[in-house]
Amino acid sequence: MNVTGTVTTYSALTKADELAAAGRLEAAAQRVIEHLRRHPDEPKGLAKLGELAMLLGALGQAEQFLRSAILRGENGIGVRRNLASVLNQQERLDEARAMFEALAEESDDPTIAALHALALDKLGRADEARAILEQLIEAHPDQPHYRISHGHILRAAGQVDEAVAAYRKAAEIDYECGEAWWGLASIKSRIFTDADIETMRKGLNVAIDIRNSAPLHFALGRALHDRKHYAEAFDHYREGNRQRAESIGYDARELTDEVAEIEQVVDRNFIASLPEAPAGDATPVFIVSLPRSGSTLLEQMLGSHPDVEPVGELPYAPAILRGAMEMATRRGPSTVPQLIAALSDEQAAAMGDDYLRRASLHRRTDARHFIDKLPHNWSNILFLRKILPQAKFLDIRRPAMDCCFSNFTQSFSRAHASSFALEHIGQCYADYVRLMTHLDRIAPGLIHHIDYAAMVEDSEPQLRRALAHLGLDWDPAVLEFHKLDRVVRTPSSEQVRRPLNRDGMEVWRPYAEWLGPLREALGKLAE
Repeated sequence: MNVTGTVTTYSALTKADELAAAGRLEAAAQRVIEHLRRHPDEPKGLAKLGELAMLLGALGQAEQFLRSAILRGENGIGVRRNLASVLNQQERLDEARAMFEALAEESDDPTIAALHALALDKLGRADEARAILEQLIEAHPDQPHYRISHGHILRAAGQVDEAVAAYRKAAEIDYECGEAWWGLASIKSRIFTDADIETMRKGLNVAIDIRNSAPLHFALGRALHDRKHYAEAFDHYREGNRQRAESIGYDARELTDEVAEIEQVVDRNFIASLPEAPAGDATPVFIVSLPRSGSTLLEQMLGSHPDVEPVGELPYAPAILRGAMEMATRRGPSTVPQLIAALSDEQAAAMGDDYLRRASLHRRTDARHFIDKLPHNWSNILFLRKILPQAKFLDIRRPAMDCCFSNFTQSFSRAHASSFALEHIGQCYADYVRLMTHLDRIAPGLIHHIDYAAMVEDSEPQLRRALAHLGLDWDPAVLEFHKLDRVVRTPSSEQVRRPLNRDGMEVWRPYAEWLGPLREALGKLAE
């Protein structure tokens, strides 16, 4: 037995854990790397480095280290759970689901069962996910987060009363549970009582973790907005966003610089060099916009056409691009336009096939067209055009002030980090418009534009033109979208079950005096 080696490993990994606990993830990873230089392929070190790489977002490397550790005998449940989590974050959802399912059969750890349920739900297998969560709620009735996840599934299925009951029970169990209160707030049916507001204030007084306090601020903001207490509502929106921004390192210049590079290097010749042969048989339709732009409404309208299937917000395009960029940057600095130019037609086709294979897991019909409405795909249009030559693009554009302010009032995750500051969401909107303008100039007809305000006022002309862009005949069913019974997994899930209305118009006006940074970032777009 190598006692010295065991002690050395324990010491190195203990120090790495201490550094990680203090938030010094890169220093922790460096400590493990130094240990592995002295003890190459030591399994516990590989497992720890894989865990740290996962926390740092280096998912490709995390997978490599974790698989190496498992091959060398470090294959406990914790290591395999980390690998399943990495696959989940890479949006390799079916692989992650299979691993979580196997782990759940092996272990009675309820967190693994919950992760299995969430993976199933992301794949559109809501009934299976719901059954697991109901078992967890029965076994752990005082755990609020299982009830919240259950509420999300109920809400997506249109069972709003049942979702409200689930969120309320979670808030009753833990009154400082911000996610439960935000679940209620996001339903938009003005359901908060004076007692609810007082309870949320009490929750804020004791909430230490921003995972509770930030969504509590957003929920209070929504409740106070409904009462027309706009100044106090804005204070809560601002504080919730400040807390979210403080926990991440968002740099708005990265997106601005990427758009500027595209303007400089992507021209008509670049577009002409892109492949024309389709990848696979299906025609993906990408609705591209910022969040809160009416994309869910457009998706549900077009998805009421018999030749179109809506499949929600698929995470696969950015995941495939992220993986390709991670590989490219290992060979040296690379930008997205450089990556696109460097991809061979064969590599691009393989990525397109990968996207279609993953998307097929969410499909329930054989309609030739299917809609992926992940909002931020507006910045991925060139990549998508390269890997999926047959793809169609629809840009739905909501007026800038309404769109940006609506983002600011939404309790978003770090995936929408630009929404955490008025100046950042304004700059993001401006970058989006710049990119669309440039692509219209060098590739006219690639993107079909839809005016949200015009669609709300008179939807038929807008929908006729959109269907023509997709090569589809008119069908009046698209005007009856709110009568269909299907799952909708976005903050607009209640809106699209009602006829068209003007509720989302001019929402920013009561807050005009506090929106100077947004107006400045938008410039003429604010008019």
